[in-house]
Amino acid sequence: VKPGAGLGLLGLGVKAGTVVVGTTGVRAALQRGDLALIVLASDRSDRTEEKVARLARGSGVPALIGPSARELGQRLGRDLIQVVGVRDSRLADGLRDCWSGGKPQGEEQETG
Repeated sequence: VKPGAGLGLLGLGVKAGTVVVGTTGVRAALQRGDLALIVLASDRSDRTEEKVARLARGSGVPALIGPSARELGQRLGRDLIQVVGVRDSRLADGLRDCWSGGKPQGEEQETG
């Protein structure tokens, strides 16, 4: 599966309301236990890493490293997106298929 397919899946998830966009929304969803997966931009800030990835690890939510913040933003209709959260477990599985297996922009990161 092409890594670009993951962006398409995220776009569908946003339209379906199963993807949360941005640090604030993802943190709130993690605190509620609403997420199956987070996708971090490959060039995320240290602050996003600190605020979101640590919370995901503590919540047992896996994280994937996706494309750049600019690529995520362009595909999802924003400027830059550092992180998205995925509520739907089937969508999370599809993203893992797209962005795992040691690809440069798609390595799955252990969170627990």
